[in-house]
Amino acid sequence: MRSGTKTGLLVVAGALLGFALSVGTGVMAQRDAPVQALPWDDARLLAEVLERVRQEYVEPVSDSELIESAVRGMVTDLDPHSQFLDINEYEEIRINTSGNYSGVGLEVSMEDNRVVVVAPIDDSPAARAGIHAGDQILSIDDVEITAANINDTVSLMRGKPGTTVTLVVSREGASGDISYLLERSHVTVQSVKARLLETDYGYLRITHFSDTSASDVRRALRSLERDNRKPLQGLLIDLRNNPGGVLDAAVEISDAFLNEGLIVTANGRAPDASFKHEATEGDLLDGARIVVLVNGGSASASEIVAGALQSHERALIAGTQTFGKGSVQTVIPISSGRAIKLTTSRYFTPTGVSIHGKGITPDRIIAEDLQNDLRAGVNQHHTDQALAMLQTDSQLQAAVALLKPGSSDHRLAQANPAE
Repeated sequence: MRSGTKTGLLVVAGALLGFALSVGTGVMAQRDAPVQALPWDDARLLAEVLERVRQEYVEPVSDSELIESAVRGMVTDLDPHSQFLDINEYEEIRINTSGNYSGVGLEVSMEDNRVVVVAPIDDSPAARAGIHAGDQILSIDDVEITAANINDTVSLMRGKPGTTVTLVVSREGASGDISYLLERSHVTVQSVKARLLETDYGYLRITHFSDTSASDVRRALRSLERDNRKPLQGLLIDLRNNPGGVLDAAVEISDAFLNEGLIVTANGRAPDASFKHEATEGDLLDGARIVVLVNGGSASASEIVAGALQSHERALIAGTQTFGKGSVQTVIPISSGRAIKLTTSRYFTPTGVSIHGKGITPDRIIAEDLQNDLRAGVNQHHTDQALAMLQTDSQLQAAVALLKPGSSDHRLAQANPAE
């Protein structure tokens, strides 16, 4: 088990599933750009196109806009995961790395050209004010949220601590729209949530991999064992819809449950793009049973964790086929506060398999049953948080059953069973 991350460039292992929510990052450093002359024919082609657009396009376009568009198109055309980052996009990716920013503390999603609150972050201005999951944001500081500006929602809510912002929301069952005056403050986004499902069995939800995720996992495990008043007999790790994030975090979390062995390897053209990571002594669960729950939204860094624990038969992987993103991106700072996010490596599981375009096949397939889950939520009501969570999640119920003694799957035998 390792206790810290390596230093290097900003290393990304996240799927491109919506920029603000899915782009994960790691540590960063400046890399000197290699100097190589552009072939004359290529330089002339670029110059000719720029000049034609500048002179003949129906509307005037500045040189800086044309150059940025050319660069953005060049990088984006490489693959779906490489990207040019302007100043604001680069700042957003650094926020997602640290999990810290200044704002009101809302997790939101875009649904049918609407901005809907997924959840207020614990102890944030939005949570203290009483904004609810499911609320629809109608306006921010008198700016109506429409299809044209929906992508600006997050930036409109952020700002310096101490400044105020007014949100108007609609809520199902309310007699009218509700207005909130919020004072922005420092917000910490938690990527790890944990609770006891029942005596001896814990639940660990990792929503994305940030710089703090590995330490948050260690802290969560200590809290679970403290609440249980003895070591856990089993742990369910929920990686569903986790699009990835910091590569080092995925390596550290894998290492937390392994005593030895390869975690991941990567191959690339640059000197620092080929590497391997191996586990160190120290299984935090001391061999207790583990089930990892995945689905089609589990990508990249999530697949590194699932692949490592599956390859070493340390955990049973349950759920549905994962996304299948087996590449690593590096965020490379360039001039004027901008950067490029560039695919620099392909990674492989400990068995040498590339999951790119294929994903990881679970040891036990557990399909989603959304209709039954919805009916259960309507027909049953529990005050206990763990029971309330289980009642509306049949995948989770089935995965918990796999943790229990008597499970028919031999891979759930403890890694270090007692003599």
